Amino acid sequence: MAAPTLGPAYGDGMVLQRDVPVVLEGSAEAGETVTARMGDATGQTTANPDGTFRLTLPARPASTQAKTLFLSDPAGSTELRNILVGDVFLCSGQSNMELPVNRALDTSNQLRMAADDGIRLFKVGQTTASVPQTHFTEPVQWNAASRDTVGEFSAACFYMAKQLRLDNPAVPVGLIHSNWGGSAARAWLAPEGVKALYGAEALEQLRAYSNDPLAATQRFVPQWYDWWREKDEGREPWADSSILDWQPIPKFSFWNDWTGTGLDTEARANVWLRQTITLTAKQAASQGKLSIGAIDDMDLTFVNGQPVGYTFGWGVERTYDVPAEYLRKGDNEILIAANNMWDTGGFFAGPDRLFFTSDRGEKVPLGPAWEYSVSGVTGVPPRAPWDANAGLGVMHNAMIAPLGPMRLAGAAWYQGEADVGQPDYDEKLRELFAGWRDQFGPQMKMMVVQLADFGERRAQPAESAWAQLRQDQLDGVEADADAILVTAIDIGEPTDIHPANKNVLGKRLAHAFAGAAMPMPAAAVRRGEAVEVTFTGLSGDLAALGGPYPLGIELCGAERDTCRWASPVLSGQTMSIPVPAGFQAQRVRHAWADAPVVNLYDARGMPVPGFELAITQGD
Repeated sequence: MAAPTLGPAYGDGMVLQRDVPVVLEGSAEAGETVTARMGDATGQTTANPDGTFRLTLPARPASTQAKTLFLSDPAGSTELRNILVGDVFLCSGQSNMELPVNRALDTSNQLRMAADDGIRLFKVGQTTASVPQTHFTEPVQWNAASRDTVGEFSAACFYMAKQLRLDNPAVPVGLIHSNWGGSAARAWLAPEGVKALYGAEALEQLRAYSNDPLAATQRFVPQWYDWWREKDEGREPWADSSILDWQPIPKFSFWNDWTGTGLDTEARANVWLRQTITLTAKQAASQGKLSIGAIDDMDLTFVNGQPVGYTFGWGVERTYDVPAEYLRKGDNEILIAANNMWDTGGFFAGPDRLFFTSDRGEKVPLGPAWEYSVSGVTGVPPRAPWDANAGLGVMHNAMIAPLGPMRLAGAAWYQGEADVGQPDYDEKLRELFAGWRDQFGPQMKMMVVQLADFGERRAQPAESAWAQLRQDQLDGVEADADAILVTAIDIGEPTDIHPANKNVLGKRLAHAFAGAAMPMPAAAVRRGEAVEVTFTGLSGDLAALGGPYPLGIELCGAERDTCRWASPVLSGQTMSIPVPAGFQAQRVRHAWADAPVVNLYDARGMPVPGFELAITQGD
């Protein structure tokens, strides 16, 4: 018998959420009575037959006075010490939320002033799982903010906490850093969100992968086959590799180094890789394992024409189960369909990492003498539900689910770059919010960072996938009763997708959580010869900084290529846009570009976000 323990997110030095019941979850001896006590508050429950338990303590006000939580059952007791009560936040997303203080502006001064026992940090390691987990794969702990603990922590998240503490020193702040650079929004969805957006079959494939990766691959691969046949005029190289034009690889390395192959100048490609190994009758008589090292970025691997595994991940080593019925005495063909989406492609590890292992432990090296064939098929093949960066819920399962039911004040979400060009981002936000609130409580406020300016500056109106993603972010926020958009559209760097000015962004997030309204477009109404645009969330009047009128304002007709620049007039909190004679204006756009130049602010210096509004007819 063992004393009761709480889930991995509960520990010494943590912050518990103020003003809501404290929800505790852990494990104890099945059927035993578990008691929790913190100060004069107590709670009690009976552990379930599987040993899990959940109990609740009464809500507590914010306190900087450290407390001890006592847990006990007949087997013994557990103590969690140095606990504060305040506001707890989840900071999640991709690389711009992950970007640490060490890479943000003014690092030296910020680290020098970082120490604050009222800010507690909790950083989750990066890993994925096909089904929700109860524990993290790496050790985790709460740490007070200091020069040593802050440097590798999310800058946007930390600067938000600094501002919150400055505004209200009596309220401690707990920060949970759970991020992954390059991750897609769907990787962070809870299972119910996955089911709602991608269907029950995708969820079943994930569950199958957790038990039998080979069986899951068999269920997924028809989608891949259909995609390839459509792109390659119906050909099936996995069924007959002789239809391809094969050449010896110049050397065992990333294919970027294969001078004169074309891959050295354009590494984003689909490339077939082929090798033959010879097996004895005994080696082929039973199942084995195929290790192909790491492939950058994605592979679907075949043995004698049969798919044995799919993986995405540039540094992930692949080992696939191979059933005996796929093997034969003598020559066996290993075929890899490799895709590279950016930067380096192909073999990541050395040839010593590539081998077949029989069930008796005999290793048959695959060797360095492979063949390759560059495919004319372009684009990225379908990605399996368990894909690392864009898998369905795989980051939620490993990096959010183990946090358990602890209550949180809010979430700061900075993600979207990986979803540019993909549809329905607003629906992804809806399901993301629903999953978080189901886990962490309905009181959570969602703060969404609208993407910063990045990319080409343009002198004429044009379509922009980045601008459309920003609009989807705005739509997702407006559809939620307790979400707020915090734009970074003016603090980016056109030549750097990872802008360093997380200092200002953190302050904006803090103000948003504290209740400060953010500028938002409200309506565009045609009145006479002008369109009147109104806003909500403004403080004071609108101002065009650095010029006589706001930049980046467009009037558009019904078609996407009809947009033209406009020169609006500001009057208090309203913007009036003259409509050229004869032009059928249907829409108003602001900052509709990858990297717009913006100068429209309210009196606080808060920028108006990028947006598109349909024009309605006024009186």
